[in-house]
Amino acid sequence: MVLFFLSFGMVPNLLAQDTIRHMVVPGKIIEGDTVPYVDLKTVVVFPQMDIKAWSELVGYEMLVINIKKVYPYAKLAAVKLTEYKHTLDSIPTERGRRKFLKVAEKDLEARFGDEIKDLNFTQGKLLIKLIYRQTGNSTFEIVKELRGSFNAFVYQTVARIFGYDLRSQYDPEGNDKAIEHIVRMIDDGSLQ
Repeated sequence: MVLFFLSFGMVPNLLAQDTIRHMVVPGKIIEGDTVPYVDLKTVVVFPQMDIKAWSELVGYEMLVINIKKVYPYAKLAAVKLTEYKHTLDSIPTERGRRKFLKVAEKDLEARFGDEIKDLNFTQGKLLIKLIYRQTGNSTFEIVKELRGSFNAFVYQTVARIFGYDLRSQYDPEGNDKAIEHIVRMIDDGSLQ
């Protein structure tokens, strides 16, 4: 009896042929047979993080938050550095280069100074590492190249007083494995 009443509920769905939708997709001919061809987005499978304790999970989540905040600045730093190097190569005199760098520094200070100053200690350390990741050079080397050895030495000394190291490098297979994992997930779009 119950089966009889259930079948009444399904009959209208079975008879509604117009609910079937058709989708036209491109095809490829393989050995004389037409096969539908659809490009699928590449899926990257990341290994599961080895988190053993609640405190490690909380630390990882904080790392994700901090990287999400500073990673755009590191990418922007790499772009700007490339632009500045290109422009500096076209300026023939040392005086012109110094003048250009002062204008560029003031522009960056006006646009991003307050935001960078609001970074906490951990975010500052991450920014130094991510700049290395994006540019292939430590922050110390970048300052030395753009501002000279003396300024790089002074900046490094002041940074060391506050607990930073402008010479720190990025090691994606060692100490910075979790950072690399998060950055790759952000680049892949699986972490927003």
